[in-house]
Amino acid sequence: MAAQSGLDPSVRAVFDAYPQPVRDALLDLRGLILDTAAATPGVGALNEALRWQQPSYLTTETRAGTTIRIDALKGSPDGYALYVNCKTSLVESYKHLYAGSFRFDGRRAMLFSAAAPPPQDALRHCIALALTYHLQKAAA
Repeated sequence: MAAQSGLDPSVRAVFDAYPQPVRDALLDLRGLILDTAAATPGVGALNEALRWQQPSYLTTETRAGTTIRIDALKGSPDGYALYVNCKTSLVESYKHLYAGSFRFDGRRAMLFSAAAPPPQDALRHCIALALTYHLQKAAA
């Protein structure tokens, strides 16, 4: 489980409100997002904030990527999701690259279960694509 140190009090309160298995999974996902950002050239420092009352990760320093949001799935005891802007082509890319590895919700989300950890390397790649989305579009 990723540590909650350094969390803004409003973001910490959101994490604290999740049921334990989902909280642990979301904190792990948060750690993966932060680690991926640090290891991905061009991303820069992330701004962690609440958007739509969801923990969100923004590349405000470089504007290299699109916002990533994470949250529990309503009505699911162990479900959670990683959301990206539905106006991007990211989920379509994820589906093309990892159709058998993840579940998706339309053009906006990857869905997970706290009972079964997602494949880390594939998820790290998807996160990196989101964090560099605008860099990729500019290079195309």
